[in-house]
Amino acid sequence: MAIKKILIVDDSKTELMFMTDLLGKNGFAVKTAENAEDAFRRLAEEKPDLILMDVVMPGQNGFQLTRAITRDPLYSDVPIIMCTSKNQETDRVWGMRQGAKDYITKPVDVDDLMAKIRALD
Repeated sequence: MAIKKILIVDDSKTELMFMTDLLGKNGFAVKTAENAEDAFRRLAEEKPDLILMDVVMPGQNGFQLTRAITRDPLYSDVPIIMCTSKNQETDRVWGMRQGAKDYITKPVDVDDLMAKIRALD
C-alpha cells in the first residue's frame, strides 16, 4: 500500500506547520489534528495511510490514542509512527507495545522520517 495521505496528531501548532510543510514538499497529502477528539473526527472524514502521533498532549495522550486506534477494527490497519520528544528507551518500547509500527524522536531528522515512511510502503 503506497502511503499518500498522512494524519499528523500533535498539540503544537509550530510542529504541525513544520511537519505539514515538510511532508507536503515530499508529495504527501496532510491532515492535522491537535488532540484525540480531533484525530477521531479526521479519521471518520477520511482514512489516512499513516498517522504520525505525538505523545504529550492534553487529555488523552499519544500512547492512549495509539492503543485506541490500533484496537478499533475500522482503523487497526493504519500504521502509526510515534513522533515525540520522549526519547527514553522505555517510552519507545511502550509506544511499540501500544501498537505503533515505529518511533522517532523530535527534533525530527527528515531523512530518518522519510526512511521510516518508505519502510512502511
